[in-house]
Amino acid sequence: MKNRPHLLLLLLWLAIGTILRFSRLAALPPWTDECATIVFSLGNTFHTVTLNEIISSDILLQPLQVNLAHGINAVTQELLAESTHPPIYFALAHFWMKFFSQPGEIASIWVARSLSAVLGVLSIPAMFGFGYLTFRSQLVGQMAAAMMAVSPYFIFLSREARHYTLAILLVIASLCCCVQAIKLLHRQQSLSIRLVLTWVVINSLGIATHYFFSLTLTTEALVLLIHIWRNRQQNLKPTQFWRMGIVAIGTLIGCLVWIPFVQSIPSSDLTNWVAISNPHSRWLEPIGRLLLWNLSMLLLLPSALTSLPLGVVIASGVATLIFLIWSLPKFYYGLTMEQDTIDSYLGRQIICEYLLTAIGLCLFFTYALGKDLTLAARFQFIYAPAVILLLGAALAGCWQYLGSGKIQISIILLIALFGGITVDWNLGYLQNQRPDILASLIHQVSRNDVLIATKHIHHGQTGRMMGLAWEFQTQPDLKVKFFLAGQDANRESYTYSVQILQETIAKIKHPLDLWLVEFRTPIEVNSQQCILDNQFGKAAGEYSFKLYHCASKNSMMEN
Repeated sequence: MKNRPHLLLLLLWLAIGTILRFSRLAALPPWTDECATIVFSLGNTFHTVTLNEIISSDILLQPLQVNLAHGINAVTQELLAESTHPPIYFALAHFWMKFFSQPGEIASIWVARSLSAVLGVLSIPAMFGFGYLTFRSQLVGQMAAAMMAVSPYFIFLSREARHYTLAILLVIASLCCCVQAIKLLHRQQSLSIRLVLTWVVINSLGIATHYFFSLTLTTEALVLLIHIWRNRQQNLKPTQFWRMGIVAIGTLIGCLVWIPFVQSIPSSDLTNWVAISNPHSRWLEPIGRLLLWNLSMLLLLPSALTSLPLGVVIASGVATLIFLIWSLPKFYYGLTMEQDTIDSYLGRQIICEYLLTAIGLCLFFTYALGKDLTLAARFQFIYAPAVILLLGAALAGCWQYLGSGKIQISIILLIALFGGITVDWNLGYLQNQRPDILASLIHQVSRNDVLIATKHIHHGQTGRMMGLAWEFQTQPDLKVKFFLAGQDANRESYTYSVQILQETIAKIKHPLDLWLVEFRTPIEVNSQQCILDNQFGKAAGEYSFKLYHCASKNSMMEN
């Protein structure tokens, strides 16, 4: 009975977190990476989508169809052949989608996203356990769970058909083991065999879920070495070193099995985009992005330039600044006060060191190695649970030691909750490509048949077109075809595919609206009486485009 209030409060956070993660879950069509998740989880391939010829939406969406004949072997085979991700999440998604789907149908985006949402809900009690283990305080656990339930950043990741919520659960679990190991080190106690084996299994699963989990392991190792150095003058038992060594060796083995697959990643077209931001000449941009991603773990006001007036975005920015000026001193006060025991002091020290080291690693990759890990919010999953735990500890300190702490904590949680609602309605700056926005523009502008052409490099471009085709399913009155221009044999130009496209435009029915989407290759269509239209801009929903109106052939003859 003593823990009943805590159980009821945790159930409240679970209810709120569940609503925020499942509300309007299927409101948007899948974006590029979600299409990849669905295709590979079903054991399908992108290679069935033909290049250099006109195709219908049905052909483009065929890889998203459920085929019960494809088993887990097909999932692993196609994923490792066509993608740069390890298979654990995709294997789970395979069984999940197979159980909830009908054969022959296009996969349900709600089903695809619901697995990630469920894992996101599980992260709420996981944060409670993480907070309690680290600070030996149920209050810290409750505050951390509350922050996890309403955090805009975690809600954003939970609403995507991607593997990040599973990776986050494994980061939390691995950090729990790391914290426990360091505390045992300070007590001059050895790790139990159960802890050793559990930690190795968690770390191996983490690497098999996302290769960036290696940054979590690197950070944990550095923090652990710092504490070993601090305790070097104590009489550490040989069993302490041996068992930590077993963890290190077991984890290393769990990582090395993926070396054959990781070796090809740096040269892959799928990952080149993280190396093109040029952080050396625009060195402030990564820091600005990093601040925004971390801010979104607490606060996100309406700020989507794709769908909101500039005035609203500016007002949200001003309100955010006011909130930070008001709240940051309280967070600092609460965090410094939450250290009334050795456990809580050491716990805070470990998590702060972990957070600073992880961010330092991200900046090292960005500035020293030229791999900008700040380009995407999702890459910050390696340290995001540590941010939530420190916020939870700060709120717990305010609750206990600040006179009006309870009221101020309620305000902070309500503002964070509003940020979660902002994510649900797609009004924040946490955005991916929005095929619904471009599809809506095409439907609004085009009164003729539509041909959408794009330059194909890898399955990422196919996924972008799939998102558009998915949205056009709801607009059957518009006749839309697609053309994916493949690279020449030398993989350096598109001469042949551009020629095929020009010949195809000359043959098909006119009048025609030609939408060149992400088509950054010269093409000559003036001879087909195709006139460039700049009236509707050059970008929509994170898609760049050019619109040409191609006159009817009768009009061409008259002219």
